[in-house]
Amino acid sequence: MVSMKRYSIALLPGDGIGHEVIPAARRVLEKAAAAAEVALDFTIFEWGSEYYFRHGVMMPPDALPRLRQHQAILLGAVGHPDIPDHITLNGLLLPIRRGFDLYANVRPAFLYEGVECPLKGYEPGSINLVVVRENTEGEYAQAGGFVHHHFPAEVAVQTSVFTRHGIERIVRFAFDLARHRNHLKRVTSITKSNAQGFSMVLWDRVFREVAADYPDIQTESLLVDAAAMNFVRRPSTFDVVVASNLFGDILSDLSAIVTGSIGLAPSANLDPTRHSPSLFEPVHGSAPDIAGQGVANPLATVLAAAMMMEHLGEASIAAALESAVGRVLAARQALTPDLGGQARTADTLEALLASL
Repeated sequence: MVSMKRYSIALLPGDGIGHEVIPAARRVLEKAAAAAEVALDFTIFEWGSEYYFRHGVMMPPDALPRLRQHQAILLGAVGHPDIPDHITLNGLLLPIRRGFDLYANVRPAFLYEGVECPLKGYEPGSINLVVVRENTEGEYAQAGGFVHHHFPAEVAVQTSVFTRHGIERIVRFAFDLARHRNHLKRVTSITKSNAQGFSMVLWDRVFREVAADYPDIQTESLLVDAAAMNFVRRPSTFDVVVASNLFGDILSDLSAIVTGSIGLAPSANLDPTRHSPSLFEPVHGSAPDIAGQGVANPLATVLAAAMMMEHLGEASIAAALESAVGRVLAARQALTPDLGGQARTADTLEALLASL
């Protein structure tokens, strides 16, 4: 008798609407996995802002060893209006990304049937891009400090860190993804090398060198301001977009809105070597303005769970989750307010379960 496959998943609801979308996504994921005869063992870690209020830190000192015992991590959200963002981010999410070397941040944006595009003339499926964001160095390296802290002559120094190693591996990841997607077979590199004459010039040079190894993939290089304009002017021409930590962060939010709502935007923080557990999360954040109201959109978290199952090798479960989301959106009967509907989180959850 063949034993059922099992996966150990760490759940971090985090803050705000994370406590609403994670339980919803878990129920959908459990149903899809059961249909595929796959068992999921969940461990919930109640770390985040409430933990910070009690202990003065976002997570305990042994957090990474405890997370490492699992095969993947599903995160809800990080952020609280009473705690500065640099404390919440540097206290939980960034240490996990750096500690596990989750250097590839993958953020897809797809225009689904039933979703209103804010741009004219775009049909379902006509916008289908992925922002690949370098995730562990660049502008978020946290290199720098204060001089004359809290005095009138205070000085802040923030240094970006770009390495050939870090650039090359994320650029190669982007080219490999373009081959795997088999969409437009195009990789667009985003920099600001006209103003940042060292770090971004290195990025441009490495991009050209790596591109030579992928003659079957088209390439394009854009300055970040031109890219922002073209995400609105011609979003259907993008396939895989590779960018630094800061530029990828900003442009992926723009791509989410162009395809209807940030409530539909999932992301994966990947260790492509698979030495450490990868982390999956919705892009939308903790949304304190609607937290506790029961109207949070769980679809991005379900899509993040689909990315997680794809990464774990369970393509059929991933496809089932993605198809369920697509059917719910196309039906337009259980859309939350961010998508122009009046449904509650529970309504969307029930529609997803029924669709499965």
